[in-house]
Amino acid sequence: MQIAEIHIYQVDLPVRNGPYTMANAEVWALDSTLVKLVADTGLVGWGETCPVGPTYAEAHAGGARAALTAIADGMLGCELLPLAVHRCMDSLLTGHNYAKAAIDIACHDLLGKALGRSVSDLLGGAVTDRVPSYFATGVGAPDDIARLVADKIAEGYPRLQIKVGGRPVELDIETIRKVWEVVRGRNVRLAVDGNRGWTTRDALRVSRECPDIPFVLEQPCNTMSDLEKIRPQVRHAIFMDENSVDLNTVVTAVGTGLVDGFGMKLTRIGGLQKMSTFRDICQAYKLPHTCDDSWGGDIIAAACTHMGATVSPELLEGVWLAAPYIGGHYDPVNGIRIEDGHIAKPNGPGLGVLPDETRFGTPVASFG
Repeated sequence: MQIAEIHIYQVDLPVRNGPYTMANAEVWALDSTLVKLVADTGLVGWGETCPVGPTYAEAHAGGARAALTAIADGMLGCELLPLAVHRCMDSLLTGHNYAKAAIDIACHDLLGKALGRSVSDLLGGAVTDRVPSYFATGVGAPDDIARLVADKIAEGYPRLQIKVGGRPVELDIETIRKVWEVVRGRNVRLAVDGNRGWTTRDALRVSRECPDIPFVLEQPCNTMSDLEKIRPQVRHAIFMDENSVDLNTVVTAVGTGLVDGFGMKLTRIGGLQKMSTFRDICQAYKLPHTCDDSWGGDIIAAACTHMGATVSPELLEGVWLAAPYIGGHYDPVNGIRIEDGHIAKPNGPGLGVLPDETRFGTPVASFG
């Protein structure tokens, strides 16, 4: 089975009740890129990549489509097997994992349909049909975030991520303490996510002034060297997020004991094939991690959920979805939803979602 056609679509995803606020960005709308692969058998697979604007990471929507356009012609005729697809992509373009991930996801979707198996089966087999999610707050006033956290605990989320940074660190400390007043004794895990927004000084101060609060520090500072500086001095576990840009970096961080876990994005590391390798590295070292992405609709949501379903429950920190911030679904029947803080693993072969192609309009580029 080979790739016969590639179609690239651009889809706008407005942020409901926006903006979504992080340390380095306010997000009002996202620009998502969808890939439709057509096999020589006529079967179709869908993939997606959706960077959170141009400043969150070294990725942006225009770059994704430019990279996909650059390799699409060379992908025609490629065998639809994940490793073969990655070898072909890497022979045509160095880097740009976030763009290649869309083709990787579509390949898994198509292969699953051809075999009559779900993507989670292709990734080694699901250990659960009900995957835990987590809720990430934006950066906000301490009392507002505390009220939001109370609401999300009531909705059944087993983990909460508090966004901080981009403002005086005293406000972040106040927010953490007010959230802890709500969370304490509720059996809810807590992460404090700086999105690279703190200096090493700020990260050390937060850890020293909140020694009684059991949270993980997720990507508090900008670089790996910053994490190396604070590692011996902080009182909290450190999770790497934005710095974990590829498997080589992951292996280095794990091998040197730099981190205690990861907030991992599926498209950042290059798709499901490389994410499964990352999962197995974390399993070998007993490191907890998330299985999520920066943003995106039902296609990315389904891919993240299938991957999360294959992770050992004691190591899965949750699957974050953008679904609560997006109006509508690509697949109005099988769209991925969070209920009681958890996500049902999609049914059916492949990703288990069948996008309504009419909502995407005309492809911005087609090949084959």
